[in-house]
Amino acid sequence: MSPETEATRSTEEVARSYFDRVTARDPDGMMEHWEPGGKGTIYGLTELTAPDSYRAWFTSMFAAFPDLDFEVIDVVTEGDTASVRWRASGTFSGDVPFEGVMPTGSQVEMHGCDVLTIRNGKLVRLHAYTSGTEMARQMGLLPPQGSPAERAMYGLFNLKTRAVQAIRDRRSSQPG
Repeated sequence: MSPETEATRSTEEVARSYFDRVTARDPDGMMEHWEPGGKGTIYGLTELTAPDSYRAWFTSMFAAFPDLDFEVIDVVTEGDTASVRWRASGTFSGDVPFEGVMPTGSQVEMHGCDVLTIRNGKLVRLHAYTSGTEMARQMGLLPPQGSPAERAMYGLFNLKTRAVQAIRDRRSSQPG
C-alpha cells in the first residue's frame, strides 16, 4: 500500500485490518500495521515493542494455542483511538510453553478489550485488557474459582501473611 493511501486509511479500517491479521494468526501481517518502535502493553502479562518482541510473543502464543480462534465483537473509534472488544478461544496444547507454562491440553476462552492509538495509518500504542487470573485458571496454573484447592491456596497465603506480620511486629517491639 502506498504511503499516501496508508496515511488516509481511517482509524477503524486500520484497527479492523490489524485484527484480521490477528485472526489469521499472521504475526508478520500484524507487524505491517505497526510503526517500528510502537509499544504494546498486555496488562498482567507483558510489555512489547514492535516489531521484534511483538512478533516473537504472538508467534509463541499461536504455537502454544494451535487452534486459537479469535473474533472481534465490536470496534468503536474516535479520532486516532480505536477500542476493540474481542473473544478468543483455543486449546493450550501446542509444542511450546506459554509465559513459562508447559501446555496442559486445557480449553481456554478469554474476553478482552484493546485500546489502540493509530497515527498516519500505523499503530503506535496498544493497551490490552483481559483477565490474566482467569486465563491462568483455564490453563490449569491456578485452581478453579471457589474450589477446595483455591480455598487451601488462600489459606496458606493468609497463614504466610500472618506469620510475616507477626515477625515484623515482634521485631518492632524489641528494644534497640
